[in-house]
Amino acid sequence: MKPTGTDPRILSLAAEVAKSPEQNVPVILLKLKEIINNTPLGSSELKKVKQDIYCYDLIQYCLLVLSQDCSRIQGGWTTISQLTQILSHCCVGLEPGEDGEEFYKELLPSAAENFLVLGRRLQTCFINAAKGEEKDKLLHFFQIVTDSLFWLLGGHIQLIQNVLQSDHFLHLLQTDNVQIGATVMTLLQNILQINSGDLLKIEGKTLHSILDEILFKLLSTPSPVIRSIATKLLLVLAESHQEILILLRLSACYKGLTSLLNKQETMTEFSRELRQLVGLLTPKIQQEVEEQKLHKAACLIQAYWKGFQTRKRLKKLPSAVIALQRSFRSKRTKTLLELNRQKEEEDLRLRLQLQRQRAMRLSRESRLSMLEIVHPGQVEKYNREMEEKSALTIQKHWRGYRERKNFQQQKPSLTEYKAAVILQRAVLKFLAKCRKKNELFASWHGLQELTDARRVELKQQVDDYVRRHPGSQMSDVASRELHAQAQERLQHYFMGRAIEERAQQHREALMAQISTNIEQLMKAPSLKDAEEKEPEHFLSRSRPVAAKAKQAHLTTLKHIQAPWWKKLGEEPGDEIDVPKDELSIELGTLFIGGTKPP
Repeated sequence: MKPTGTDPRILSLAAEVAKSPEQNVPVILLKLKEIINNTPLGSSELKKVKQDIYCYDLIQYCLLVLSQDCSRIQGGWTTISQLTQILSHCCVGLEPGEDGEEFYKELLPSAAENFLVLGRRLQTCFINAAKGEEKDKLLHFFQIVTDSLFWLLGGHIQLIQNVLQSDHFLHLLQTDNVQIGATVMTLLQNILQINSGDLLKIEGKTLHSILDEILFKLLSTPSPVIRSIATKLLLVLAESHQEILILLRLSACYKGLTSLLNKQETMTEFSRELRQLVGLLTPKIQQEVEEQKLHKAACLIQAYWKGFQTRKRLKKLPSAVIALQRSFRSKRTKTLLELNRQKEEEDLRLRLQLQRQRAMRLSRESRLSMLEIVHPGQVEKYNREMEEKSALTIQKHWRGYRERKNFQQQKPSLTEYKAAVILQRAVLKFLAKCRKKNELFASWHGLQELTDARRVELKQQVDDYVRRHPGSQMSDVASRELHAQAQERLQHYFMGRAIEERAQQHREALMAQISTNIEQLMKAPSLKDAEEKEPEHFLSRSRPVAAKAKQAHLTTLKHIQAPWWKKLGEEPGDEIDVPKDELSIELGTLFIGGTKPP
């Protein structure tokens, strides 16, 4: 929704931007600087102007221009640097109203990212520039872009975390150029003076990268300006944030940092800050205090952990007791079952022994009774028969036991034999399939070589066949004549086939034309509904066809108009002759072949 009471300068500028071509838009947007400069700072009028600029999407136009290639913009880096100043001044102190979410979450991060991208482009151009004057101009433009970025961050401190996490900012910080490096380090120092707490909110990897770069510039850069800024930055971070101080002291990445700082030159402009930094990194009393704090924290963590483990074990104690009782009862039940089983086996063994003794006793009693019944002369014979039966029974049981024992011993080998038979059968089937497949798809390998005896035999067979079936002799002249006749007939056949194909194509074309004409006639309107242009659709391109159609029409009319007594001898299919004079007279008023009568 457009605001009421808009500044006419903004309205005219927005209309001019909308109507102008793309290459003229950056130059037109520079007029915003004059409008902002002519408005008093801190006044309500300036806020209203900024709201009008945002509502008419002029800030978005500035962002689009900054994302374009510098070579395509009229005025080059001069125009771009001025647009960054305009964009930062418009965004700071702006109250977007209803579109606040889009402004804070999309437009401002995009503007900060564009400033960083422009800084990287200027850095590349500055490094590649050859002339001193050109380098001075590019450095001036780079400082304007960084100042605009700092102004934007000062008005919207929530963007500091986005800038510090940006890869473009890290690349700018890692430059080897002294002038660019000093400008970026100054920007970082100013940002941390605004809000250094955002440095702890970024990822650990990014934080380590920034600290590593600051330490590298402090220890390796020959420029005293960059070293001074790096020392002040580290001092501010160490004094402001205890976490960074602990990181610099205890991290393995920064081991030996204190000794390296002690080796730096003391007679410099930043020697006082350097001594303060070394003092922060190597205080014995504070180090002991920190160690005591860490020891207390470790004891507290151990106490909490041990308490947690004890409570956990106490919670599991009832279930452990129940499990122990269940295990004891299960083991006792198994022991009782085992004792009962042993007792039952012992009882069974005793019963079997008693049964055997009873059977032996009964056998002996029966034998004694049989001896009493048998005649004394037959006793020896009876005893011999009983011994033979006993021996046969013993032999039978022994042989059965021996065969069962042999079978059990031979069972593994029998199983192996059956498995070998199954494997051999499967392998033989597979080989047979492979041979069959090879015979089916094998290519021709040529004929086997013939022996001399076989050659003589085959030659004899060929000679016998030629002798039994002599061929007809033909002279060369007759052969040439026969060949010429065959060529002539073949040529005649091909010529006739071409003529037949053309005739067939002609017939098909005529049939298609007839079908089209029939369809057109079927769809034609009645004579009452016909218009003047519709008869033109039924003109024929052929005069004979038109004459034949006219003749058929006259015949039909004559047959219809004739009296009934003339139709007595006629059949419906008979043709009626029409005089040629009448036909020629009638044809004078007919459109034939698409031509008009003279």
